[in-house]
Amino acid sequence: MNLLITGAARGLGYELAKLAAARGHAVAACVRDAGRAGDGLAELAERYPGLVRIETLDVSEESQARALAAKLRDEGFVLDALVNNAGILLGRSGGIASLEMDDLKRTFEVNLYGPLIVAKHLTPLMRESMSGAEIVVHVASDAGSFAGAYGGDYPYALSKIALSMFTKQLNEELKPRGIRALAVHPGWMRTDMGGQAAPLSPAESALGIIDLVEGTTEVPAETWFVDYTGRAMPV
Repeated sequence: MNLLITGAARGLGYELAKLAAARGHAVAACVRDAGRAGDGLAELAERYPGLVRIETLDVSEESQARALAAKLRDEGFVLDALVNNAGILLGRSGGIASLEMDDLKRTFEVNLYGPLIVAKHLTPLMRESMSGAEIVVHVASDAGSFAGAYGGDYPYALSKIALSMFTKQLNEELKPRGIRALAVHPGWMRTDMGGQAAPLSPAESALGIIDLVEGTTEVPAETWFVDYTGRAMPV
């Protein structure tokens, strides 16, 4: 399979790229600044020459997504899976009275507009599939559901529930082409975002998500919001 993964410099994105390459998949590992991608991703590209390529993509910049799509198209790189993983977490410290609108705007630029931009320009590179093997994965959150509302955390929660709606809409649009879209809650992970108290490692979550991408873990056709194990999430 040919995969494109955003936010691949560290954390879950890096582990997704690492596992996908280990399983023999070609990976376009996208990072906001290729010059600051970190030693891990560079070593991964060296370990899997011809499989892992590092691409520059700030998901909030449409011009970059457009340019990357044109580059891949010219090279004949046909996508089987698109994983929108890049995300940020801002404005957690208070309630509505202390909400900073700049935090809200920036969070939406990355967590919602980013996946929209990337899907707009990259899904045309996906092949039609009679088997439904092609897939778009949006790394979502249990915060992005009405059932998971807990008060506060407005920028992140609102961006993720909007991402869930986008995923459902995209799934309906792509269905005739044999492509499905899934919103996937990755679990509470030990990352810069999740903190060290989290029970799950990024590698464990990545294992479940790659199984979903490969179709090893089957998800009913009518389901579009799951956790990393494939269990249906409440909307």
